[in-house]
Amino acid sequence: MRPKIYLFGDSITEESFGDGGWGASLSHHFSRTVDVVLRGYSGYNTRWALKVIEKVLPAADHGGAAPLVVTVFFGANDACLPDRCSAFQHVPLDEYKPNLHSIVSFLKNRWPTTRILLITPPPIDEEGRLRHPYVENPSNQPERTNEAAGAYAKACVAVAGECGISVIDLWTKMQQFPDWEKSCLRDGLHLTPSGNRIVFEEVVRKLMEEGVSLETLPVDLPLISEIDPSDPIKSFQQ
Repeated sequence: MRPKIYLFGDSITEESFGDGGWGASLSHHFSRTVDVVLRGYSGYNTRWALKVIEKVLPAADHGGAAPLVVTVFFGANDACLPDRCSAFQHVPLDEYKPNLHSIVSFLKNRWPTTRILLITPPPIDEEGRLRHPYVENPSNQPERTNEAAGAYAKACVAVAGECGISVIDLWTKMQQFPDWEKSCLRDGLHLTPSGNRIVFEEVVRKLMEEGVSLETLPVDLPLISEIDPSDPIKSFQQ
């Protein structure tokens, strides 16, 4: 009955339906017009995403209608350093870029009319990563660096340009905010409410540029303000 927006990504997407999350905010923003569908997978990189994309984004989902939008938000795990404690998640930069191309190509082939929005990995607060390690870290060195995340962000932006699709350069955008390391990131990587708000606002802005907004999307059923108090049933017979 409603068009869909799929959110495809790693833990920053998986967590986005939590309190104050950017996905939850997006669902609230588009309530009555769009169903926002979560496809977030903690720890995943682009290599793993390509292995599961056909399963998690099936062509015949609920009647086979193409989604309105798919956001693709990978890179934070690909950018793990190959000689640190999360090396098993690392994907070399020269593989990450072709992987993103393959994800975009898959989506374009499956749903030619669907808008695709890439989101770069966020910046990294290395001090925060040392204070909040996810696995045992005997080297006491951060498994991610902001420099590495920036290289993957740059590659993501390049893929968007080469594919002719929209992109949010979150790595650059977030660092424009004062004290972004603590105000936007709760553990050096994952988002605080302020960080989630930045992603939400950027997604809404990009979708408006693509012609997807509350002004262009019809509501699915009559609003209460449209129902005639003297003959309510009439509104459901049109």
